[in-house]
Amino acid sequence: MTELPLVLLHAFPLDARMWNAVREPLASHLRVITPDQRGLGRSPLPESDREPSLEDAARDVVVLLDRLELDRVVLGGCSMGGYLAMAVLRLAPERVGGLVLVDTKAAPDTPEAAQSRLDVAERVGREGTGTWLAEANLPNLLAESTRTRRPELVETVREIIESQPPAGISWTALALRTRPDSLALLRESRVPTLVIVGEEDPITPVEAASEMAEAVDGATLVVLPEAGHLTPLEDPAGVVEAILSWYPATHEK
Repeated sequence: MTELPLVLLHAFPLDARMWNAVREPLASHLRVITPDQRGLGRSPLPESDREPSLEDAARDVVVLLDRLELDRVVLGGCSMGGYLAMAVLRLAPERVGGLVLVDTKAAPDTPEAAQSRLDVAERVGREGTGTWLAEANLPNLLAESTRTRRPELVETVREIIESQPPAGISWTALALRTRPDSLALLRESRVPTLVIVGEEDPITPVEAASEMAEAVDGATLVVLPEAGHLTPLEDPAGVVEAILSWYPATHEK
């Protein structure tokens, strides 16, 4: 038996540094790959006349797997990373040997959420990211108890957000607002699936996580107490334990 590598896709508006606290504990058991997504962190934003789309970001992931000569992986993602993992499953299901869906949901944006993302893209175009993007997102990204008791973690998240390239933030916001509903995709999926959610997640709440877990036959749902939307930062030990307890041992094809 050979464990498939684990690819972890980060949340918006962050980069792969959000996995720092879980990367080493997981890497002592598995091969772990944590790429920055296009236009964020250290990943460039390709020049293109195409409308921003998660399908293009999914192609980036497939290109990465090709470059690393990985036929199949377990694909994990937090929030936007979960949306992207589902986009890869839609685009190239043969490359996905398992799913780890962390603080994410299968539903598309509501009209209000889609408008909010458009507003973000337009404001970033006018003002850059500055300090406003972090201030607008922090209350929803971290549980109230986290923000109160762990100011150092709040500052870490703030620094990651404020370091993001404005063009990448704008592209991603526009790509996210047009993503399709993925619940039917999950229902048709036959891959082992783990769903992790913070008990206090206001963006993708426990109900949304339960809906995904119920859609996939045999899926495992783990709810982490006293954590919000960024469980890999707020409860890294809980995330690591959940992944290692579940991780499917499979033969690589």
